[in-house]
Amino acid sequence: MHSFIHSVCALFLFSLLLCQPAHAGEKPEDSRQAIVLAAFGTTVPAALPGILNIRDRIQRQYPQTPVKIAFTSNIIRKIWQKRRNDAAFIKDNPSVPADIYGVQGPLAAIANLQDVGYRTIIVQPGHISDGEEYRDLAAYVDGLAGIRATKARFNPFEKLVLSRPTMGTAGEEHPYTDDLTLIAKALADDARLAAENGGVLLYMAHGNAYMASGGAYIELAAIMNRMYPQITTCIAMVEGYPSLQDTLPQLAATGSKRLLLKPFMTVAGDHTLNDMAGDEPESWKSILRAKGYEVTTVARGLGESDAFADVYLHHLQQTATDNGIVLH
Repeated sequence: MHSFIHSVCALFLFSLLLCQPAHAGEKPEDSRQAIVLAAFGTTVPAALPGILNIRDRIQRQYPQTPVKIAFTSNIIRKIWQKRRNDAAFIKDNPSVPADIYGVQGPLAAIANLQDVGYRTIIVQPGHISDGEEYRDLAAYVDGLAGIRATKARFNPFEKLVLSRPTMGTAGEEHPYTDDLTLIAKALADDARLAAENGGVLLYMAHGNAYMASGGAYIELAAIMNRMYPQITTCIAMVEGYPSLQDTLPQLAATGSKRLLLKPFMTVAGDHTLNDMAGDEPESWKSILRAKGYEVTTVARGLGESDAFADVYLHHLQQTATDNGIVLH
């Protein structure tokens, strides 16, 4: 019996730790607005700056508004939550912020903020495209935002709104082509580096085998080729169209045997380290080298670039304006 009671108490205390409200030390009466940066996440500690840099630039712009990171991937969250009990891992990775070890999903992050008095919340996705992960996030936010209490004053939120991913969404208010152009401008340093390296820039994007997501990437590559005519830009997908195999004829048509290979992802995580730049025969680097290309890989997530991180900030600012929210 003593063992059972001890176990129950331990489980209760652990549950309390998991459910600690975000920014518990802050006073919600002084700031009723909050931001949730909801990214897919990564298990690679060295890849976290792709998310943390976006968070930090938003926080510097709005120092009085708490910014909470959430990971939409269930698997990634569980890995980090397990690691917080791994003293050796924590010691070996001192750069990992404490809040990452207890990172929650967007539903929990929003609920915890609301529970301590934040009733105006903007969710800024850390996703690249209007794909599966973003649409699932939109379903969660729409569901919570639609809650209506019997008495309006008891509604859980004054405003709960979702911003858009970097490549935009459908609609006239903010044309996605404007967002693609904004992205292309933010990638000027990549174009310069590619020009110095041989004139061919190949991005690895994630894509999706179940959604027609490739068109926006192809259009972005076309915008970059107009904006930076001194290089050839190609974007291929890990999943869906166009694949690396689909892109090989375009690479061959450049006549160059030197190319720069970079991830077109917010973080340089497992896909970058293994699928793109790994030493295994099936990695993109190995496939391209086997075809005679001199490949330079850059394992750096897009979010690590201030210019690209500011695309998220730009979208957040527009979403706030559109919804009559003044961030501080």
